[in-house]
Amino acid sequence: MRRFKTLLIISIVSLFNLHISFAQNTDELKKAVNSLIGESSMKHASLSVCVYDMQNKKEVYSYNSQQSMIPASLTKLFTTAAGFDQLGSDFRFKTTLCYSGNIDNGGTLHGDIYIIGGGDPVLGSYRYAQTVPDTLFSTWTKAVAAAGIKAVNGRVLYDATIFDNQPLHDNWLWGDVGNYFGCGVCGLNFHENMFFIYFTPGARLGFPASVARTEPSGLSLRIINNVSTSIANSGDNVIVYGDPSSTIRTCVGTMPINDKDFSVRASLPKPGQVCADLFTAYMRRNKIPVSGGASEALSRPTKTTKILDYTSPTYYVIAQYTNITSNNTYAEAIHRYLGYATSGKGSSSNGMKAVSNFISKLKLENSGVNLEDGSGLSTHNRITADFVCRFLIEMKGTSFYNDYVNTLALAGENGTVKNILTKLPSNTKVRVKTGTMTGVRNFAGYIVRPNGEKYCFAIIANNFEFTGAQMRQKLEKIIYKIAELE
Repeated sequence: MRRFKTLLIISIVSLFNLHISFAQNTDELKKAVNSLIGESSMKHASLSVCVYDMQNKKEVYSYNSQQSMIPASLTKLFTTAAGFDQLGSDFRFKTTLCYSGNIDNGGTLHGDIYIIGGGDPVLGSYRYAQTVPDTLFSTWTKAVAAAGIKAVNGRVLYDATIFDNQPLHDNWLWGDVGNYFGCGVCGLNFHENMFFIYFTPGARLGFPASVARTEPSGLSLRIINNVSTSIANSGDNVIVYGDPSSTIRTCVGTMPINDKDFSVRASLPKPGQVCADLFTAYMRRNKIPVSGGASEALSRPTKTTKILDYTSPTYYVIAQYTNITSNNTYAEAIHRYLGYATSGKGSSSNGMKAVSNFISKLKLENSGVNLEDGSGLSTHNRITADFVCRFLIEMKGTSFYNDYVNTLALAGENGTVKNILTKLPSNTKVRVKTGTMTGVRNFAGYIVRPNGEKYCFAIIANNFEFTGAQMRQKLEKIIYKIAELE
């Protein structure tokens, strides 16, 4: 009995010391949060902070953690997780090439070639050697030739009906949708639904810049250029405006005088049509003449012959790029495809239902949460920091947790946090997703301490008066304090 009492006393003392040590650590975190909210530029802002211990699933610190706030790209945490759950790491998007009609003895196809879109966000992407347009069209043209087709007495038609015909979400902002990050998605995406505009600066400050070229080449576009020349190293201050169904793009803003080949990324109008146009031109240049033009398929014949199923990289690879670089097009394509996979039609509303059903399956209490799109571009999205942490904890129990964690950027090493969070304690790893838009700076993810302790955290800041860079630096200080918890 005496030995039992001694052990009990030791245990109580140990727990007391642990509590004191932990309280001291959270006190430092609390000081960092209080210091930020006391600044004048936070007078009209909202800040929410939440930290959970992953081992016992207990909240260890919170400030305003139940307030609904704009998540920006933290939304991708839920979209990509639902994709892992419902599609799997090895899933691949598929684009099918087929033809109608018959091939005569001379190799002429009397019929049409069809491109059947499968929602692949990587199709024709400039980021990967195997997906750039010339490589893609070379693969397709070789497949056409291998099918015995030497000429096409017909057209090239594209079918994008796997998704609805609304590439943008209803409440995206007009100032976003002409730019690459607001280009939306279609059933047949191409070149990430964006194109490059290259500018040459004027001879002096304030002089008009000129459009040197656009890429990919061969686009039928009209660029209204109102870009002028600014001081050296002033960065990209160009905004592009344009409707997804219009081939007109209006550019306003400034470019730096010291950049002689300055590129801006803009949304690509009618990506399916562009894909069909450029593929038709490629075949013609490579000795497969096509008598007709390229257009959207109004209907598909009951009988077609398959030429090729062209598949994307795995979902795991796409999800990695989605989260690490915060790519809106990839996230929206996943979102729409989830809608197709679960409801038979790829729409934003069906994608939202798919993600909501996944969250419901986790049995998470989600008051204060409203998700409108897959990327976080909608300012109608709302989450709470507490919900984000509880969601990240639930991911730990899934079969895809290891893959999911690896889609988050590693602080100080890659993606959106490559050059930040570089002063973490030794051997402390932080996997993080960022969320950024005007007046919004957010972080959420996992922290692994050298002793193996794991925390998940969410920090959400809305409506501050700092610059975005200033706010990021201040939130970094809070993350450092979370990383020092023991």
